[in-house]
Amino acid sequence: MEDRNQPFAIYSRKSKFTGKGESIGNQIELCRQYILTHYGESFADSALIFEDEGFSGGNLERPQFQQMMKEAKKKKISAIVCYRLDRISRNIGDFANLIGELNHLEISFISIKEQFDTSSPMGRAMMYIASVFSQLERETIAERIRDNMHELSKSGRWLGGNTPTGYQSERVTSVTIDGKQKKAYKLKRIPQEAKLIKLIYEKFLETGSLTQTETYLIQNGYKTKQGRLFSRFAIKAILSNPVYMIADQEAYQYLKEKKVELFADPADFKGTHGIIAYNRTLQKQGKAHEMKEMEEWIVAIGKHEGLIPGAEWVSVQRQLERNKSKNYRKPRSNVALLSGMLVCGNCNHYMRPKLSGRYNDRGEQIYSYLCSMKEKSRMKCCAIKNADGNLLDRMVIEELKKISEDKREFTRQLEEGRKLLKEEKQDYEQDVSRLEEELSQTEKDIDGLVTSIKVAGGTAAYDYIVRQIDELHKKKEQTLAQIEVCKETAMAKELTVLEFDLLKETLSNFEKTVDYMDVEQKRAAIRILVKRVVWDGDTVHLYLPGSKEPSCDSSK
Repeated sequence: MEDRNQPFAIYSRKSKFTGKGESIGNQIELCRQYILTHYGESFADSALIFEDEGFSGGNLERPQFQQMMKEAKKKKISAIVCYRLDRISRNIGDFANLIGELNHLEISFISIKEQFDTSSPMGRAMMYIASVFSQLERETIAERIRDNMHELSKSGRWLGGNTPTGYQSERVTSVTIDGKQKKAYKLKRIPQEAKLIKLIYEKFLETGSLTQTETYLIQNGYKTKQGRLFSRFAIKAILSNPVYMIADQEAYQYLKEKKVELFADPADFKGTHGIIAYNRTLQKQGKAHEMKEMEEWIVAIGKHEGLIPGAEWVSVQRQLERNKSKNYRKPRSNVALLSGMLVCGNCNHYMRPKLSGRYNDRGEQIYSYLCSMKEKSRMKCCAIKNADGNLLDRMVIEELKKISEDKREFTRQLEEGRKLLKEEKQDYEQDVSRLEEELSQTEKDIDGLVTSIKVAGGTAAYDYIVRQIDELHKKKEQTLAQIEVCKETAMAKELTVLEFDLLKETLSNFEKTVDYMDVEQKRAAIRILVKRVVWDGDTVHLYLPGSKEPSCDSSK
């Protein structure tokens, strides 16, 4: 069927690097050996390699697979060879479409594990059958996971993770799940945090606005569980979390209305306990969790005490839905050059551009830079003077032009900055060495106590030794965390040769080209040349890469 003048393509895939199973390299070598045995050395040596590591077989959106298909459509390959069928796809729809497309292109598909070859009618039939079982296995696994969630929901237990504000995790007993004994936890109310949760709901219902609720909390100094100032996103997460809702009749009616999968009878909604919702988020590696539609939730009555009456929680959800329906994305400013770089010298929060809708004599849209904390707190937490955006941006450009006139001085400053960073990096590396020595000693101390506990069984010293081991374990965890922070900081304290050359190259052309750049190009150039920009109310300070103090100041 295929044109044997064109090379074969070998495709390999693995969801993630684990060191187990068929590695990418092993898959490729096995495919190459197959080609050598059945088609000869020339085809084995000339085979094109396409490999995707860290990608699921659930769909075909994989970079190397897509590249291979582009080559296939150009008729640059005669056959695709893979180690196993599910390396291509676990989805029967995708797989069937792929085989149809390859048949149309007159390109064979060979899976060496199953010994399938679509150049023969029997091979094509067997390939479809195998793909059916591959998807069946995947769906069976998904069904098993969901069944497990059903069992978990019957227990109403807290499964761990970030404990919601207002509660702490408390071990209660063990439960039997899928024939195995599991540790069971529940949420225990923290009175002071619970008061804050009730206040947040109260203020949102009073104002109907996330922004106004945020302003109130900032103005009054309220902090999150992690000790940070509240943002609208943190507030919304609290307001939309069903864990706070009291399981009463209003809650039951709302959940039924939203068609959630309920593992509780109407009579169980007695107005005391809170709600536990399983399968509520879609977790993707490296990305923020996405909220699933309520129809996909699995809901049970928890063991914990609810905080917000059902009617009140439902009213908040209705208001959030109304806000969402009339919300729109404000257009981003394409005028200001220092967006995301300019920092308030008073409170260290970023300053954002605020457009006026008016234009100056130069025909430029007039804008100012406004401290985000000043805006959120309505000037209570910060009252720094706004900066004239048009003038500030021009001043920064002029200062950078001056620096570029004396390239030797700028290079000298960069060299000094790089030297300073190197010294700081060495300091952090010394800290790492010291902490690793402490860690080693702590582990030795733990080993010594573990040895002594064997002879202390039944004596008064036993409990004391156990407490000592617990304390040392806590110290070990703290030391490990410190080592990680020091290592990351040390890595950041380095101006690489590539970065250094990029800075010099940008600077050498800056004065001659900046007046011909558009806004995006100017913004990009400033980000290369300047590490940080600070406005103190009268003066703008530019910090160059590697510098501790302002490299130059401009007053206005």
